Amino acid sequence: MVGVLTLGMIIGAIVYNSLYLAQFEALITLKSELEVKLEQYETDLKHLNEFKNQHTVIKSILPRVEKEAGQNTGRPHLDQVTEALIIKRIKGDLSVFLGQSIYEIDSDAKFARNLLEKKVYMDVNSKDYTIEVKTILVVDNVLHVWIKVRDYAKPPS
Repeated sequence: MVGVLTLGMIIGAIVYNSLYLAQFEALITLKSELEVKLEQYETDLKHLNEFKNQHTVIKSILPRVEKEAGQNTGRPHLDQVTEALIIKRIKGDLSVFLGQSIYEIDSDAKFARNLLEKKVYMDVNSKDYTIEVKTILVVDNVLHVWIKVRDYAKPPS
């Protein structure tokens, strides 16, 4: 009886720990998503106040990681935190476009594509990634950028 009781306690502890871990991971994911949104809102608010009287300029940047369908797409599995860090770095690289005229984005878009073409982001959650810009679009004073993310394989030396 004592053995069955001990076994029941161990199994109960395992089930309780797995439920606790799942809730904790969901909480961490939610926290990282909310931090990204808060940072985006703060920068949008700052730039909107800065450019509130200018109606033909880029007021915010919204990078998006493309979700690819299929089995062998080569896309690494990115958790929310890693994806948020990559998006944050891309926003930093593209921040030079804030305040630029939306009518002159054609030459700037080519520049951005060349700037970010096969760019390597080192040490993002202890991994290296390369990005490729697929589409750049300006809608309602927001610069939308769709990118593909791949694992970076260091060339042999």
